[in-house]
Amino acid sequence: MPRRRILVTSALPYANGAIHLGHLVEYIQTDIWVRFQKMRGHEVHYVCADDTHGTPIMLRAEAEGIAPRQLIERVWHEHKRDFDGFNVGFDNYYTTDSPENRTFCEDIYSELSKHGLIAVRSVEQYYDPVKDMFLPDRYIKGECPKCGARDQYGDSCEVCGSTYAPTDLKNPYSVVSGAKPERRASEHHFFRLSDERCEKFLRRFTQGEGRLQPEAANKMKEWLGEPGENRLADWDISRDPPYFGFPIPGTDGKKFFYVWLDAPVGYFASFANYVARLRAEGGALGQDDFLRPGARTELVHFIGKDILYFHALFWPAMLEHSGYRTPSKIFAHGFLTVNGEKMSKSRGTFITAESYLRLGINPEWLRYYYAAKLGPSMEDIDLNLEDFVARVNSDLVGKYVNIISRYGAILSKHFDGRVLEEDPAAIERTRKYSNHAYAAEEGILDAYENREFGRAMREVMRATDLINQQIDQDRPWEMAKDASKKMELHVLCSDCVNAFRILTYYLAPVLPETAKRASELLGLDYPFSWGDLGKPITRVKPYKHLITRIDAKQIAALVEANRESVQPSLPQQSQQRHAQHQQHAAEEAAMSESISIDEFNKVDLRVARIVDAEPVEGADKLVKLTLDIGTETRIVFAGIKSAYALESLKGRYTVMVANLAPRKMRFGVSEGMVLAASGEDPGIFLVAPDAGAKAGMRVK
Repeated sequence: MPRRRILVTSALPYANGAIHLGHLVEYIQTDIWVRFQKMRGHEVHYVCADDTHGTPIMLRAEAEGIAPRQLIERVWHEHKRDFDGFNVGFDNYYTTDSPENRTFCEDIYSELSKHGLIAVRSVEQYYDPVKDMFLPDRYIKGECPKCGARDQYGDSCEVCGSTYAPTDLKNPYSVVSGAKPERRASEHHFFRLSDERCEKFLRRFTQGEGRLQPEAANKMKEWLGEPGENRLADWDISRDPPYFGFPIPGTDGKKFFYVWLDAPVGYFASFANYVARLRAEGGALGQDDFLRPGARTELVHFIGKDILYFHALFWPAMLEHSGYRTPSKIFAHGFLTVNGEKMSKSRGTFITAESYLRLGINPEWLRYYYAAKLGPSMEDIDLNLEDFVARVNSDLVGKYVNIISRYGAILSKHFDGRVLEEDPAAIERTRKYSNHAYAAEEGILDAYENREFGRAMREVMRATDLINQQIDQDRPWEMAKDASKKMELHVLCSDCVNAFRILTYYLAPVLPETAKRASELLGLDYPFSWGDLGKPITRVKPYKHLITRIDAKQIAALVEANRESVQPSLPQQSQQRHAQHQQHAAEEAAMSESISIDEFNKVDLRVARIVDAEPVEGADKLVKLTLDIGTETRIVFAGIKSAYALESLKGRYTVMVANLAPRKMRFGVSEGMVLAASGEDPGIFLVAPDAGAKAGMRVK
């Protein structure tokens, strides 16, 4: 088998939030594949980094009152802690805010420019007059220009999947301040993806050599269209200040690289940092062997299906025309659901990695469950919490560990842990158990290689079932009572622990810590090499528990630890003002009487959907809102006219006081009150529930 040389990456987590169980699907999937390839003897380098640039980082740092670099430094340590906790074995974990990344970005930009693939032209984009800044695509919402779905982001529609320019949105509003944005002109830099050189290359790249999964290749064909349709649009790779990122050369710091340009380049930067570290330690690794075309190496990306467009179109076209190597394989996975639904903070299923580890729950339980669910396609996978408990307890404890706990204990008690050598003349007769394990090897190898981890786990458990069935037939605990069967028992014990050793090899990419503890029990070298699969053991140490059962109470505690009530969702840019407002309110409250929980419970807060928003004749500040609260429709007059375009309000969700006595006004009767936040600075911000809340839900 020729030795492969592979550079493997996972998508870079954004340094604006915690790692959660949805993220971990990808990192565990990649880590399993990497560990398998290393066991097979291949040269594999697994690198990743925090994605650290962009407006969200800048705004969050501003809200926390710290510099962006302070924020990303803190989050880097949080992310690294979580990945280490789940045994994700990066060879290098870095940051995109690095000198290496800046050098690569500037070089790629320079080469694209030399080849005539950078264009500079004036574009109209949205500007927030309240915050005095141009708005990134994801900070503008409105109605999709293709299907009409409401509350869609400025770059793509989550309902129909269309991509478009932010200025194509209907009835747009700023996510930062809630204000109606203004259209202003600004010069921007574009990567000319529409150039026929890019189109011809991408047709070859996406449809040939098996680089993409079949469903991904079909999606690319749909996005590319037929030759001559010119479906590819140029890609805006610049952003205006204020912006946290790398300035574009030659712009005097007035333009910055868009975060989606420098994020994938971060793969190369992390690898370059890794190579430099190895060299400083006396090692030798050729950077250009993996980053430039020509060498017999592979570049393999693991990503989520939501970022396929960037990785299968923009990224390879950018690399191809700047002198760098293009990806060998791009593997996209689906999303994670929990108990059949999207992860939810209110239900406690938006589970962070930190909370899982803090509660002392074994990370290898989750690694196994994900492996048992993962296949080679882009289908979503479901973490069913009841099934999680049942499967781990059954497969890992009831089947796998059961083998060594039964025979290992007998071997230690009756034979001082000594394992008999196999008799070459009687292998077929004495391999009563291990033959079941050896027979599964070919299928397991093929499954791991093709990322069919669910199939690999089924093959392992099928062999494990056969071994346990044989144990039940042989009843070694009964044989141990019969002195005349001592030799036969010793042979069976020796073969059975060797069968367990083989199963441990098969599970090692998924359960690295369990495999390590098993290696100590069995006297094996670790990490394992697949080439040693047939190498028997000579002695086992007294058995100690390798893995314990999940207690359903642990999972209940995990859900409870992550449960949040439906809370108002303020725009990020207004959080600091909101905090100041809360501080002033707290100071005022300190001078007034507190209320009891019973008094608070008298207030009936309900989620309301805004059905209609109309102007009120003769009122400069009021808007007439028609609100759906599930069981009925209410009319409420709200003083928010200065903050929102009327069309932008339709279809949005807010929170209202439903049991406020009706108030007769000269414009009509107001049947409640909507909640909004404001502070010393300009701006009024409607309180909104988290996604998933429905009209009529009680806020408590």
